[in-house]
Amino acid sequence: MHAHTHVPETGRVLRWSLVATLLFVVFEFFAGIQAHSLALLSDAGHNLTDAAALLLAAVAHRLQSRPANERKTFGYHRTGVLAALLNAQTLLLLSGWIFYESYQRLRQPEAVQESIMLIVAGLGLVLNGGIMWGLRIASRDDINVRSAFVHMLGDLLGSIAIIFGALGIRYTGWRQIDPLLSIVIGALIIFTAWGIVKESLDILLEGMPRGLQLQSVAAVLRGVEGVIDVHDLHIWSLGSSTHALSCHVLIDDVPPSSSNAILERVNHVLADRFQIRHTTVQFEHVCCPLSENGCVIPATGQPHPHEH
Repeated sequence: MHAHTHVPETGRVLRWSLVATLLFVVFEFFAGIQAHSLALLSDAGHNLTDAAALLLAAVAHRLQSRPANERKTFGYHRTGVLAALLNAQTLLLLSGWIFYESYQRLRQPEAVQESIMLIVAGLGLVLNGGIMWGLRIASRDDINVRSAFVHMLGDLLGSIAIIFGALGIRYTGWRQIDPLLSIVIGALIIFTAWGIVKESLDILLEGMPRGLQLQSVAAVLRGVEGVIDVHDLHIWSLGSSTHALSCHVLIDDVPPSSSNAILERVNHVLADRFQIRHTTVQFEHVCCPLSENGCVIPATGQPHPHEH
């Protein structure tokens, strides 16, 4: 298991981002009421879920860095995945409320103060852009942080839409622009949340890690010196950036010292090429029969016990 050097810095960024976002939510909510702007109120609601996302991300980020123990033998990696899934679900629920309110406002348009919309959206653009900049590195490898990053991206794009909408209202006087903007923000929320939901479910259902292909990994392993064949290969994610692998490796009948050298080469390739450091590799000198549940021992029909 490898440690990330950016963990303390990322935690600080998440905490300060949470404070700044909560302050902006209060400001934008009252500004939306003052301006009679559903777009601003919708964006304030979106920012509130951003604050919840940042809170969950900060808590999960702290938990997933805790070491493994006798009950959690793989540690707490999936706390971040669960937080990301919960964040995405709150976004989907929020979008439903925005669509309903937008429909009501389209039926009965209200006058809005576009000047307030411009000022608040401009501040939101600066705030969300700054938070995204602070989280940009950690978001590449951590789905938990990436879910918070996507929240911020959605709000940044929403702020841009509000700026253009406010200018449109100022120069055309068309009140329907405000609820239409809210619909755009709601659609944007769904779009940004869906990718997080999909990746979170892939991890929880033991799917292939993002960016890896089973056949590619098998081909590389078959190219390791001393390896004849690889089968019963399984790859999954413990967390967003921690992957595990188990497989059966067919080798010649060699002395233990030689098999240890092969194992070292296999683990080195997996760590270097694919960042897989949790491995269970079983050596075989005769290829075992296969069933729907994997390899079986002909004498008993039971699955092979795996050895580290």
